[in-house]
Amino acid sequence: MLRRKTVRGAAGMLVAVMGLGTPFAASATEGYFQHGYGARHKALGGAGAADSRDSTAASLNPAGLVHSGNEITAAVSAFSPRREFEGGLAPGFTPSGVVESDTNWFAIPNFAASYRLAPNPFADVVAVTLYGSGGMNTDYPASAQGVFAPAPGVFGAGPLGVNLQQALLSVAFAKTIAPGLSVGVAPILARQQIKLKGLGAFAQPGVSIDPNAVTEKGDEVAWGFGVRGGVEWAVAPNVRLGVAGNTPIWSQAFDKYRGLFAEQGDFDIPASVQAGIAVDVSSNLTVLLDYRHIWFGSVASIANPSTNILLGNPLGSDNGPGFGWDDVDVIKVGAEWRTSPALTLRAGYSYATSPISARDVQFNVLAPAVVQHHITAGFEYKLDKAWSVEVAGLYAPEESVRGGELPGFGNPAHTIDISMHQFEATFGVKYKFGAEEASLK
Repeated sequence: MLRRKTVRGAAGMLVAVMGLGTPFAASATEGYFQHGYGARHKALGGAGAADSRDSTAASLNPAGLVHSGNEITAAVSAFSPRREFEGGLAPGFTPSGVVESDTNWFAIPNFAASYRLAPNPFADVVAVTLYGSGGMNTDYPASAQGVFAPAPGVFGAGPLGVNLQQALLSVAFAKTIAPGLSVGVAPILARQQIKLKGLGAFAQPGVSIDPNAVTEKGDEVAWGFGVRGGVEWAVAPNVRLGVAGNTPIWSQAFDKYRGLFAEQGDFDIPASVQAGIAVDVSSNLTVLLDYRHIWFGSVASIANPSTNILLGNPLGSDNGPGFGWDDVDVIKVGAEWRTSPALTLRAGYSYATSPISARDVQFNVLAPAVVQHHITAGFEYKLDKAWSVEVAGLYAPEESVRGGELPGFGNPAHTIDISMHQFEATFGVKYKFGAEEASLK
């Protein structure tokens, strides 16, 4: 009874946290998604669709929860995306020279709890998890000024920036349906919060369907719903396959910004899928290889080319301009070496295609999500049968994309280089409140 109350109490706390607001923001690494969830998956480069070993499986492949015992895991990441752009020497609407975004550190929490059920036909394990899916953030100063800008600011309207936060809460269920074969499902409740500033230069008839919705409107919250599901299959004693994905998360529109985002403020969270293989090279060494695809191109406000504004489609219209993002493909590799009963070492690498092309650079000054390489490492140390600590680190080297300003909204000869590099450190703790029912692997 105490264990059931522990999990129910955790779920109630998470719902309250989402309702009160999420105190974090990020500009993530795979488009605007994180490369991994929880300290273990982050250290493995986000790989692990076929190799789940704790309650954080709920946020990647819920089928893997059949390997989790009664436990609670919690982690927080100190994430530092360094965003900037450099304008060329030709006169332009945006400034020449280097302009750096402020606010370089963010806290990103992750929480998961799993509980093994008594034998029943519906589920072996139930879990609740809260994690930051992703987001984007820029905060450029008002001191920057282009030659053609009517007032100080990157876009001529004071400080420029966006703050998009995404928090996902799910309750997951997993069941072994045949020897070595498990399935899982996790309904998802999503909370998005956004705030934009510095876009007043676009607040004019013909540029936006609602000029008042382009100016700063403060924070707005939108709720959404989707489903994540997955399968894990042990095809041999030392080889496992896993596939997991989530539907689009259908969200309320950002009505305050209906004159900015395509389809009158629509901003669904796109679907994604991840497939992987895990091979136990030896009893204490596992290597992982995963592939992930994210359908950014299915969400008009993200995918519509910025050049649509040149075709007579104003901001906020059905075919209005967006960020021009393409779908993203990611390859992830990871290795986990259990050096002793107490210490596990982890390392990983992932490569993601860039969603941004040269055509859309001017709009993506707001969201320069161009990093592609992610180098990760970490470890877990068991303090005793119940408690463990986990650490993970990330370095994403600088990448950049160059393009020109849009005709009519600047000078096509004025180039803009958007760039970003990232650092992240994650610290987590794990508590097993049924040590005898820990991981079955």
